[in-house]
Amino acid sequence: MKPLCFFITFTLAVSSWPPSTGVINIAAEETLSSSPAVLDAKMGQAWEVTWNRFFQKDVQTFADYLSSYEPGKELSHLPTAEEVRRQYPNPCGYGTGMEDGMILGGAMLSIITDMYAVTEDESLRESAKQVYSGVRLCATVHGVPGFLARNVCRDDRKSVYINSSRDQYTHGVHGLWKFYRSPLSDDQTKDEIRNILMAVADRMIQFVTPENDYDFCRADGQRCPLGICRMWNVQAHEAARLPMIYAAAWDVTADQKYYRQWRKYVAKAVQQSTDPDKNTPAYAILQMQCSLELLYQLEQDDDLKTQMNEVMQHLARLAEKRSKRVSAQLSEKTAEERRMLGPDWRTVDNWINQKGYPNPQWGSYREVWHLTREAGEAAMVPLMVDHPAISAEQSKRLKELIRSTEYLQNSSCGIIYHLGAYWKARLTGSL
Repeated sequence: MKPLCFFITFTLAVSSWPPSTGVINIAAEETLSSSPAVLDAKMGQAWEVTWNRFFQKDVQTFADYLSSYEPGKELSHLPTAEEVRRQYPNPCGYGTGMEDGMILGGAMLSIITDMYAVTEDESLRESAKQVYSGVRLCATVHGVPGFLARNVCRDDRKSVYINSSRDQYTHGVHGLWKFYRSPLSDDQTKDEIRNILMAVADRMIQFVTPENDYDFCRADGQRCPLGICRMWNVQAHEAARLPMIYAAAWDVTADQKYYRQWRKYVAKAVQQSTDPDKNTPAYAILQMQCSLELLYQLEQDDDLKTQMNEVMQHLARLAEKRSKRVSAQLSEKTAEERRMLGPDWRTVDNWINQKGYPNPQWGSYREVWHLTREAGEAAMVPLMVDHPAISAEQSKRLKELIRSTEYLQNSSCGIIYHLGAYWKARLTGSL
C-alpha cells in the first residue's frame, strides 16, 4: 500500500539507530522525542507495516502476529483450509494468528475514521473500503446471520472457526458504527452495515436469553463452553456490550424493536459498570470504553449520560495506571526481545487445555506481543472521554512509546493500537 500523503518522509542517520540497541542515541533523544516530524514518520512506518505485513489481501483481514520478516513469509504460520475445516487446534483458532481478525478490523475502521477527521485525506476511502470488506466477509461468508467470525482462512477464503467472543463483537460493532457515521461511508455501504448490525442484534434477541445463560452461541448454535460469548450477568467491564449492540442497531435503523432492547439493559449496564476490577487488563478497559463511547454519544437522558461520563473518566484513570506499569515493563525489554518473532504454533511444545479446547502457547514471545499491544490500548482509553485532557506525562509517555518502537522489526499486531492512540491524540489536540 502506498504511503499516505500526510506522512512526512523523514530519514534518520544510520548512526542514530545502532544495531546493538535499535533505539535513538541519547544526544538526539530529547529533540526527537518532541519532534512532530519524527512521530509522523514513525507512524508512517507503522501504517506501512500494518498493511504490507499484517494485512491479508485475499480476505482483506489482519493477522495477529508475524512469524518471519522475510517478504512473503510473514504469515506462513496461518492455518490451512483443511485445519480450519476440522477446527484445529481449537474452535476459536487460539494461538494460530487467526483469532483476533474481527477485533483488529473493527479497531482499524475506528482508526481510519479518526485519521480522516484529522487529515481529510481522500486516499483513506480506499483503505476504509478494504478493511470494511474484510469485516463484512467475516460477518457473511459462513451464512450464519449475526455471527461475527474471528477471521477467514485465506487459503479458501471461506473457512472460519466457529467460536467467536463478545470481544470480537465489541470492536466489530463499534468499528462498523463509527464507519457508518463517517463521511467515508457511501449509501451502499451504509445499507450493508445496517443489515449486518440488524443481524447481530437479532441474533442477540434470539440467543441471549436466560435459557441460554445469555450466550449468543457458536456458529453451529451450540453454547460456548468458555463463557466468552455470554453477554449478560457478566463482569463489570463486559456489562455495557449488550446494550451497545442494540443501541447501534437502533441508531442505523430507527427500529423500535432495538430501541426497546437498548432501554431494557442500558441503565442496569451502566450501574454494573461503575466498579471494574482495578487489575482489568488494558484490552478489556479499551473494549469497555468503546461500548460506553457508543452509548454515551447516543444517550438522551442527562442523568444517565452523567453516570456514563463518570465511569468513562474512571476508566481513563485506570488506564493511566495501567499505562505506567506496561510502559515500565516494556522499557525493560531489550531491542532484541522487542524484535522477537512469533512461532509456528504447530511446532510449540507447550499446550494447555481450556475446557476441551487445546491451546498452543507462545512461550516468552507472548509477553512481548502483549506488552506492545497493551501499551497502545492503555494510551487510547483516556483519549476517548468527552473533552479529553491528558497530562504532560501522558503525552510524553505516548511519544516515547512511538519513538522507541522499531516498527520495521516488530511482529505484534499491537502496533495497530499505537496508530490508534496517535490519531486519537491528534484528533483531540492532545499531541
